[in-house]
Amino acid sequence: MSTTFRFRVHDELLAIARLAQDAPLPDWARGRFFNLARTPDELSIICPQTKVPADVVHERDKVALGIVGVVPMTAVGILAALCAALAAANVPVFVLSTYDTDWLLVSAKRFEEAKGALEGAGHRIEGAAPTI
Repeated sequence: MSTTFRFRVHDELLAIARLAQDAPLPDWARGRFFNLARTPDELSIICPQTKVPADVVHERDKVALGIVGVVPMTAVGILAALCAALAAANVPVFVLSTYDTDWLLVSAKRFEEAKGALEGAGHRIEGAAPTI
């Protein structure tokens, strides 16, 4: 893939939480950046980690890097190439796709490695990781 992207770093640490499939939508699932996904197996929530109650199953300290602009839904191989760059650097990634674009969530502890891997693939990262 020869397409290069500009990424912006979201300015707050996020958490990825999991509730039972039939759980009601919680009041705490809110913020400037949040996503709710209900499947037949689970209710998955991405939101600021400060909102997630301690007794909820979740992963904390995630940094979101979003592709600036609109990624056409007809584009092929974009996420595969981005994830391959991160995999080559041994950086786990959680992907969130929206109507307009894609977001890569990586651990704050691995942010510099993720940034280096994406920049090494020709992409530009704007912004710094929020502090833990």
